[in-house]
Amino acid sequence: MTSRVGIFTFRCILASLLLAGGLAPSMAQQPQPSQPQPQPPPPAPGPVLQMPPAPFKPLQPSPAAPAGERRGVMLQGLDKVTTRTSRFPVAIGDTLAFGTLRISVSECLVNVPEAPAEAAAFLTIVDNKPGQSAETLFSGWMFASSPGLSALDSSVYDVWVVACANVAQASAPSSSR
Repeated sequence: MTSRVGIFTFRCILASLLLAGGLAPSMAQQPQPSQPQPQPPPPAPGPVLQMPPAPFKPLQPSPAAPAGERRGVMLQGLDKVTTRTSRFPVAIGDTLAFGTLRISVSECLVNVPEAPAEAAAFLTIVDNKPGQSAETLFSGWMFASSPGLSALDSSVYDVWVVACANVAQASAPSSSR
């Protein structure tokens, strides 16, 4: 306690001396406008950032599905209570039930073939606990290569994107739209 009081007292005395001009008058005085201000030195030469030679190619929709299949996404889920993981395909536009969660998939994008592999899916995850109103836990893009970048924040479930995949139309969940 005494050290805090001592530091506070010292700061008050120092501030009052600076304002009154009693301590180092050159510190308390402002430079005269007629005096030239020193210019900062020019920045040292460093590496120059260059754009990649090829134009940037953003993510694109996954390839069209063959007959009898639909474009979709492969998701993996973890139920933290039972410690069970499950992989499940979900077609774009469908909704899947995972525990009390309802997972809706709007789109799945992949990187161009000449770029590193990447998949991103736009998901909306709603928790429908019995006796409670539905709560949206996640709505946005999830990336397969960086599941921690935009993840589901739930104390009971983890859900992440594995890859874009084709889903057989016969395996569409009964809760699809």
